[in-house]
Amino acid sequence: MKTIHAFLLAVTCVAGSLMSQSVAANEHDDLSLLFVQTSAGMSADLDAKTIRLIGIGAQTVYFSDRPNRIAGHISLEKFVNGWAKGDDSFADNPPNAVLSVYNEAGHENALVVIEITAPRMDGGDLVYDYKIIDGEMPTSGNASSLFIDTFGPGGGVGAGYHGVGVGARGPGAAGWAGVAVRNCSSGNC
Repeated sequence: MKTIHAFLLAVTCVAGSLMSQSVAANEHDDLSLLFVQTSAGMSADLDAKTIRLIGIGAQTVYFSDRPNRIAGHISLEKFVNGWAKGDDSFADNPPNAVLSVYNEAGHENALVVIEITAPRMDGGDLVYDYKIIDGEMPTSGNASSLFIDTFGPGGGVGAGYHGVGVGARGPGAAGWAGVAVRNCSSGNC
């Protein structure tokens, strides 16, 4: 009888463990992340259709909307190197982005909606090829932010959920060296 109880207890523990892992793996199936990159300035080659984020920050910030409220950062190197990795990567399905360029003269900031491709580092700068969706690309500017759109699980930068691997394969589960994650869904942020 003790053997049967021990067996049933073991089966229950294993089943409970597998169920909790399954729930954790599927917890963020609907997760959609946005990415933000900042730089000291920008320039654009209108003929070559390239933008240069001058003095780019060393990290790319990401965050999700409700109800997940996940935020963190990934190194710029990992972001760029992961561009073509994973199913439905950004290389396969280029993201839209909004480039916001600060206007020091006090006029309206420049905003342009673009599709970005082929990221590459050039010294301390990050260069993208682009296609304009809406707006007019400035040829140069001061402090700039690039807000990179995404559309949910499966695409993006690298394996997992848009390269940051949130959920079953990312910082929340396995942890990546150099990647910080903050899950604010509990409201303790």
